[in-house]
Parts: sequence; structure tokens; C-alpha cells
Amino acid sequence: MSFSHMFTAFLFSLIVCLVISECHADVNVNASHISKLVIDARTRRPIPDTFFGAFFEEINHAGAGGLWAELVDNRGFEVGGSNVSSNINPWIIIEDNSSSIIVSTDRSSCFERNKVALRLDVLCQGQSCPLGGVGISNPGFWGMNIEQGKKYKVVFYVRSLGPINLQVSFIGSDDGVKLASTNISAFGVNVTKWSRMETILEANGTNHNSSLQITTSNRGVVWLDQVSAMPLDTYKGHGFRSDLYQMAADLKPKTFRFSGGCYVEGDYLRNAFRWKDTVGPWEERPGHFNDIWNYWTDDGFGYFEGLQLSEDLGAFPVWVFNSGISHHDEVNTSDISPFVQEALDGIEFARGSSTSQWGSLRASMGHPEPFDLRFVAIGNEDCHKYNYLGNYLKFYEAIKHDYPDIQIISNCDGSIHQLDHPADLYDFHILRTCFPIIPSSITHQDPVQRHLLVSMLFGRKMLVLEAFMQLLLKLHFSLGLKRIGGYQMQLFLTLIRIMELQVIGYNISLLNLVEQHCLIQLFKILLAQLLHPQLSIKILKMGRII
Repeated sequence: MSFSHMFTAFLFSLIVCLVISECHADVNVNASHISKLVIDARTRRPIPDTFFGAFFEEINHAGAGGLWAELVDNRGFEVGGSNVSSNINPWIIIEDNSSSIIVSTDRSSCFERNKVALRLDVLCQGQSCPLGGVGISNPGFWGMNIEQGKKYKVVFYVRSLGPINLQVSFIGSDDGVKLASTNISAFGVNVTKWSRMETILEANGTNHNSSLQITTSNRGVVWLDQVSAMPLDTYKGHGFRSDLYQMAADLKPKTFRFSGGCYVEGDYLRNAFRWKDTVGPWEERPGHFNDIWNYWTDDGFGYFEGLQLSEDLGAFPVWVFNSGISHHDEVNTSDISPFVQEALDGIEFARGSSTSQWGSLRASMGHPEPFDLRFVAIGNEDCHKYNYLGNYLKFYEAIKHDYPDIQIISNCDGSIHQLDHPADLYDFHILRTCFPIIPSSITHQDPVQRHLLVSMLFGRKMLVLEAFMQLLLKLHFSLGLKRIGGYQMQLFLTLIRIMELQVIGYNISLLNLVEQHCLIQLFKILLAQLLHPQLSIKILKMGRII
């Protein structure tokens, strides 16, 4: 049975139960009883400025294709790794038939850390080529958003066996309308060597589903690599999409946690985020396969960009680095030294002088002054892993020795029992199914904590749960109100609110199976609190019906 049918059946059953429940109302309850909530404002606890922050992870293309303004997906033709033939997806070939062009990859790039380049063997000449020429096209991430009047910088590297004559254009993918175009030409003996080409395209129209095309009508062999297209209006020229940056800035975070998340760990260590591969010129970064969230990233948004974004937002960076642990493999504590040194080097990159080894690299990227890095987290959600404690202590001792002022964050939970290892802060994530969370969230003595637990579990379903939580908080402070009718009104208002969510565009049917089940459980628990105990037992068995 579909969830919408289940939900409808449940509401029908709910209404019937509420009507029946009037017969079970306690007629002896003193309806005039009034509950009072007394707040002593003399007792205060200071709230630090860093109480609220933001957390960034490369998930669902939050960086590549999102906050990072690069329009080209797979700019270096490296998807699938450094072996050839490589995966050029989502690039497509522009041709009329296979006799006009042959597209392949080889390892002839001038960049040592990403050797794959694209080779175009153009077999046609002039009028024998299709109208507009042959070549390649990139749709970006779900179509490039090209807007009239905006300027875009296109950069790529090229070499050829003969004269170069390329047309670079933005084309509407759905209508074929040319939004901007220019020609790139070169000749002479130097064309056989890799050269950097750069041009500015100004759009004469708007299309939210556009592609970047590089075409030619000249017979010959051309190699391309590291093709980039970025709007010129990124925030402060730092590469962040201005509109999405502003949304992040409007949150006014005082801390900014990056680069993850499970993204830092990797499903396997070979695919973990390693900061040294994400700094330096963009075209020299090798990129890597994000095996946690299953897509390739060119690492345009790297360690430096995370620090820069923190500074732009006016937030303290909270750098999360790999603890030698992934989801499937771990480094023994006896072998953890290279990871520890990598963390120390990363701190030097952020805080070191412009003359230090890693600080000088930061300076060469346009930031001679140190970043204000005060917080680091050793690993992400690794506390339960076999080698975490041993690895953690190695990191802790080394970092405190070189940077005693750094605040070190543990992955372990210190809310109930004191940690068995030194830490300045702890960051423990609650990720469970509804059964361990919901009962404790309903019965917890602290309504704020109760609200927090369920909010963490259903963060992306907050609109739905907010209605439930508001009702639960009302119940908590209305213990003297025993008449079923009063509760009924609150419950009906909550149900109306949930139905209103459909109107504002939130489709409850999009909940996954676990969330659907949890939603039904929440209804049942609410009813168990609202109705007569004997009737509640029957309601808690309703799952068999719906």
C-alpha cells in the first residue's frame, strides 16, 4: 500500500479514535487547574559567540556544481582515475557521423599530477565538416546557467600538430541558440607545445540549460586539457558563487566546519580527502573520486578554499582531517606518523609565516597573511573505530606540542560520561533509526533536549517535525489540562499544519521508508499520550492495519 493511502487510512482511524475517546474522558478532573511555569532570570549562563556555525561537506554537489562556481564538470577528463582510456562523462562528441572526428584520451598532459588529456582527431575539412564544425560539448552540472550580460572566463590548455583554429561557445542545450562565442587561433612551431588559452565570453542571452562547446572545421590532431568556465562575478573573485555565498553569509555562522563529514574519511582510504592534493593552482590538482557520495570532484573547492570561505564569512574555521581511518580500512597506530605529519603540515599551511615551507605555498595562492585557525577535529564519526583512540592520542600529542593554543575536538561522546582521553571539545553525532530516538525524545525530562534529538534525526524533514515538536512542548507545559477536548484541538491543529505543508510545496510522500515508518510512530506515540491508556494500547497496534 502506498504511503499516501496509509497516511489517509491512518488519519481516518485517528479521527474515529478521537471521537471514541470522548467517552473515556475523566469527568472528575478539575478543569480549572492552571499550570504555572516560573523562570528565574537571575541565574544566567553566558552563550559564546561560537554557539552557532555551519558545516560544509562535498555531498550532493554542495561544492562541485554548487557553491564552487566552476561550470565545467570533469574539466580535466580524469573521471575514472589516471588510467586511459579515461571516462570523459559528461562531455559529449559533436559530430554528424563517426567519419568526421575520433575522440580518445591519452597520458600526454603537461600536468604531472593529472596526466590524462583529450585527443581530437579531426577527419573533415572546411565544408566537408558539419555546419558549425566538430568537437566536444560539456553540459556542466545539470546544464550551465548562462545569463544575459554576464561575463565568463574560459580557460583551457591546448596543443596541436598544426595550426589551431577553435570556436569556443555557450550554446543553449535545449534550443541550440548561440549565447556567446569567440575564435581561438594559433600557428607556428609553438602550437606543438602545451599553451594556456584564456578568453572572456559575454552572454547575449539567457538560458539555464546551456553547454560549453569547443569546435573546429580544420583537419588535424588537437589535444585539450583542464577546460574551465567560471563567471567573473564570484564573491571577491574567490571562486564562490555570489548568490550561494550570500545565502551562507545570511546564516551569520561564527564557526565553519569543513571538509566533512564522511567525505574526509572516504569509503576507503585511497579515496579519502587529502588536503595536499587540493591546494596550488586548480589545473594542477589531481582531483579524486568521492566514493562516499559516488561522484568525481576536481577539488576546485579544496583546503585553501575552505579556509578562505571561513574568512569571508567572518567565521572561525574548524578543520576536520583524516585520522587514518575510513569506513572500511584503518591505519595502525604504529604506522600513523605520516598522517600526523600531514595534519601538522596542514596547520602550518593555514597559520605558518609566508616564508615557511607550507605557509609560502599559501602566500603564493594570494594569501600571505595566516588564516585564523583555532579549531581542528581529529577524524569524523570515528570514535567507535578500533584504532581511533590510539591514533587520536598521537595526533593530540603532536599538535599540542607544536601548537598548544589549538583547540582539539574529539569524535567521542562526553555528554554522559567523562572522556577517557584529553580533548578541548567533543563532537558526537547521533545517527540512528527512529526506535532508539523517538521514545527518549518523547519521555526526556528536558523538552529542549527532546526537541534537539528529534531535530538531529530528521534534520531535512524539519517542517514536518516542527509541528510535532511544538505540540509535544505544549503537552509538556500543559500537564494540568486533562480534558481530551483540549488535546484534541491541539492535535487537529497539528494535523492541519502538516496538510498545509503540501500546499507550500513539501510533499510528505517523498519521505523514505524509514521516515514514513517513523512518522507513523510519532502519530501513535502522540495518541498514546493523549488518549485513555486502554485505548492507547489498541492504537499502538494500529501498525498492523495501516
